[in-house]
Amino acid sequence: MADGVRKDEEFSGTKPVEERHRIDEISLDRWLKGNIEGYEGPLTVVQFKGGQSNPTYRLDTPGRSYVMRRKPFGKLLPSAHAVDREFKVIAALSKQGFPVATAYALCTDDNVIGSAFYIMSMEEGRVFWDPMLPSQTPEARREIFKSKIETLARLHNYDPSAIGLSDFGKPGNYFARQVDRWTKQYRASETQHIPEVEKLIEWLPRTLPEQKRVSVVHGDYRLDNMIFHPTEPRVKAVLDWELSTLGDPMADFTYLLMQWTMPGLAGADLKALNIPSMDEAAQIYCNIAGTGVPDLNWYFSYNLFRLAGITQGIAGRIRDGTAANAKAMESAKRTVPLAKASWEYAQKAGAV
Repeated sequence: MADGVRKDEEFSGTKPVEERHRIDEISLDRWLKGNIEGYEGPLTVVQFKGGQSNPTYRLDTPGRSYVMRRKPFGKLLPSAHAVDREFKVIAALSKQGFPVATAYALCTDDNVIGSAFYIMSMEEGRVFWDPMLPSQTPEARREIFKSKIETLARLHNYDPSAIGLSDFGKPGNYFARQVDRWTKQYRASETQHIPEVEKLIEWLPRTLPEQKRVSVVHGDYRLDNMIFHPTEPRVKAVLDWELSTLGDPMADFTYLLMQWTMPGLAGADLKALNIPSMDEAAQIYCNIAGTGVPDLNWYFSYNLFRLAGITQGIAGRIRDGTAANAKAMESAKRTVPLAKASWEYAQKAGAV
């Protein structure tokens, strides 16, 4: 139990800003005064421990705290780290009463701090890094999972056009675009030859499932990407919209279910913990989203292929010197195991 609590503490909270992530605080303070209503310094800047893609800072003033997300400095892959897109989706969902931080302002002028960034509200609450929730009672565990799953179904029930996000993604088959995107990202940051990835790059585009719905897709919907209310078992803010777009809600849904097969929940005594089983989780979602559960093997293969593309991107950033987190090395080492697991699901789905 202590390990889980320690893990929560290790990734949560802040640290002094790393040397390579330092910014011109005087310039930032000047910009905040001119662009955020009610902002008053003096300003203190610290960096959040979690997150290894877009560096994230806490901006403290005597009156209130803010959060700043910015693009990493240095050479970046095309389409990566689009903070303007993050800002757009948070702003739209916040207006609908969906649990996200309040989006205050976006700066696309690199002259202010050296890269694009945006400012949002600092949401106080709890982040859980261990999906077994060792610090929680059995009753709270079930409610936390229920809130997480119901929140995703709510996200998928919005009509993107009705909430001002009709241009947030391209038309056409979402999975075709994603397989193409992660293949390109993988190629752009390739550091070794992985036979399973080569087979997946050939097999996935040939076997795409039919897309039945279009919704806002979060892209990385998991427990540690949300803040829970300080005392109640409910989602207060969904974080990290870096991979969000318009697409097939089945991508988020099957990624959510796949978490039951990953370290943490895999092999755990869910009944004793009072955590919903994968089937129960699917039912909670389907009751709100009004959908059924597809054959999961293709989707699990796709999700693992995408994760392999992400971890390979991190390996590429280590090579190029722009990785933003000490955990980056650990993530990069996961590419081969992820690729192998993806190919196993592909074989279950009929790949030869």
